[in-house]
Amino acid sequence: MDMSAAEIKRAASAPANSSSSTADPNGSEILVRCLQAEGVKYLWGYPGGSVLYIYDALYKQDSIQHVLVRHEQAAVHAADGYARATGDVGVALVTSGPGVTNAVTGIATAYMDSIPMVIITGQVPTPAIGLDAFQECDTVGITRPVVKHNFLVKDVRDLALTLKKAFHIARTGRPGPVVVDIPKDVSLKTAPFHYPETVEMRSYNPVRKGHGGQIRKAVQLLLQAKRPYLYTGGGVILGNAAAELRELVELLGFPCTSTLMGLGAIPAGDARFLGMPGMHGTYEANMTMQHCDVLLAVGARFDDRVIGNPRHFAQVERKIIHVDIDPSSISKRVKVDIPIVGDVKDVLQELTHQIREAQSRPDAAALSAWWGQVNEWRKRDCLAYRTSSDVIKPQAVIEKLWQLTKDRDTYITSDVGQHQMWAAQFYRFDEPRRWINSGGLGTMGVGLPYAMGIKLAKPDADVFCITGEGSIQMCIQELSTCKQYDTPVKVVSLNNRYLGMVRQWQELDYGGRYSHSYMDALPDFVKLAEAYGHVGLLVEKPGDVDGALREAIKLKDRTVFLDVRTDPTENVWPMVQAGKGITEMLLGSEDL
Repeated sequence: MDMSAAEIKRAASAPANSSSSTADPNGSEILVRCLQAEGVKYLWGYPGGSVLYIYDALYKQDSIQHVLVRHEQAAVHAADGYARATGDVGVALVTSGPGVTNAVTGIATAYMDSIPMVIITGQVPTPAIGLDAFQECDTVGITRPVVKHNFLVKDVRDLALTLKKAFHIARTGRPGPVVVDIPKDVSLKTAPFHYPETVEMRSYNPVRKGHGGQIRKAVQLLLQAKRPYLYTGGGVILGNAAAELRELVELLGFPCTSTLMGLGAIPAGDARFLGMPGMHGTYEANMTMQHCDVLLAVGARFDDRVIGNPRHFAQVERKIIHVDIDPSSISKRVKVDIPIVGDVKDVLQELTHQIREAQSRPDAAALSAWWGQVNEWRKRDCLAYRTSSDVIKPQAVIEKLWQLTKDRDTYITSDVGQHQMWAAQFYRFDEPRRWINSGGLGTMGVGLPYAMGIKLAKPDADVFCITGEGSIQMCIQELSTCKQYDTPVKVVSLNNRYLGMVRQWQELDYGGRYSHSYMDALPDFVKLAEAYGHVGLLVEKPGDVDGALREAIKLKDRTVFLDVRTDPTENVWPMVQAGKGITEMLLGSEDL
């Protein structure tokens, strides 16, 4: 959260507790004052020996609400979900040793999806570091591969400046998680407090403005294109550039697509939107990607789940313009012709300005012919599925949820697997930051803590977690957190009694040998939800889906768990198998 210079000064000078403002604060009080200066409202965490002075400082203030989770992984996931939905920096606090190692999955999840976060970790006292002390681990070493940056603070006098750097690094450039490791003695020692209004680091100076010459080249190429395509990713969401992207789409009239992480940047209801590309993308999105002559990629990274086999993708000659804040993402997997490093919002604004100022316009006849081909591909209706009056189809559940919530302020989280892909395919997102899921790391268990974090940030919104009976059990203990902190989320578990995506791959690629993918001893989820103090609903018939979802929405102030028994044989189509190109799609069982 950005604050004015005056607000920072007031927060920086305010005492963190009731102790005399003339006495120097200890490290824990300095930490709290820094978080207050950054406008932090919520902090998710779990106490332990190394962070007890910090918890004592938190006890003495009331501007930051601490949320006690049931597992450190969930603390980071909840802060992550908050960051994804709001755009603010999410903050988590864990203790040393197992607190840190439990948090690593959450940190890596945020890192892969470029989510701005600051994770405060406790550490053993500085004299004990390296001596195998109780609950010691090398936090800096363990987290180095999965953070944007990390710090070990050995001197309390460095703490405030370090935290300022951490928040600055987390939210600027390509966002990401930053770990600040604080030894216990540093959290106790005292020092004069000053929180800088700004910070400059010689070694860290991300580019914001795109190169003018490269943008001019891109404009020329776009205006000359016969078969253009706009390919957008999560960078548009993170860069708050949806409005600029929509203006460009409106101006050019080109077909466009958004990746799993970019859904909502372009309204799903826009006729120019072809759906999601990639492994489980639409037929028309993939065919257009492969056969375009000019591809404008914005805030996307050409990852394996989008373009499939890079050699297959390179078989068709096309010119590629790639806009990204991170220069290391450009030409990483696919060679591009016009790289533009810069903030996507700024670059899109300049692109649009130059196109409006240009004397020429795209070839209308060529564009019309191109749209004719795209619409032919659209006729395949690749998302069609067989309906049933006997068994609940998971796709139908998502479609019904969309129908009931599309006109409400709704956020959808998901775990990872078949249910995630069905949610992406069948819930039509029209706004950014409404679809919250783990894309890069593919982390099971994120859906419920994501929903908790979002519900605190958006208390008046409907927050639904779409999950499966496998994923939900990885962080199901957080139903207790929902009860304690009154975060009434709705859990829709598409229960097919299988690890569905694993079963699908085993069916298609492993000769139907379902090795350890069947869930053979599931709990009674209704009773389990009730044991946590929530409402549980069992849904077994297609005709009961509508009523159950309506009941969940009506119970606005209660957490509701819907155990929806779905068809265990249903697969996600289309599908591009590993090692195949994006046009080598299986559209259904008939293609096997």
